[in-house]
Amino acid sequence: MSATGSSTVSVRVPFLLRKHGGRKLVVTPDGQPLPSQPQIDNALVKALARAHRWKRLLEAGVYGSLTELAAAEKINRSYVSRVLRLTLLAPEIVEAILEGKQGPELTMVRLMEPFPVGWQAQGEHFR
Repeated sequence: MSATGSSTVSVRVPFLLRKHGGRKLVVTPDGQPLPSQPQIDNALVKALARAHRWKRLLEAGVYGSLTELAAAEKINRSYVSRVLRLTLLAPEIVEAILEGKQGPELTMVRLMEPFPVGWQAQGEHFR
């Protein structure tokens, strides 16, 4: 303690900031994100909702093809087909997304890339 009665303590904590779904995560030196409150990624939730809505429209015969659906929605057919793949996600992955408990590796960009159809393989793929 100094003569004035105050002292200073400096603490160094190494950490890394990573972006995940538009927000920043603090990552510890061992590479693990700090536990935090679940953060629902609205883009992922919206994409899941769209995928299931579009699937219902196709199954009901409202649209006869992806091309018709894409034209009605005024979006690219390729985007429609990539989003529709989300209906093949394992229930555990969908539940994690809806609860905001998905890992930082599960981003919209990553979901738009090809992924395995098998649910167990998906779990391994998205780790």
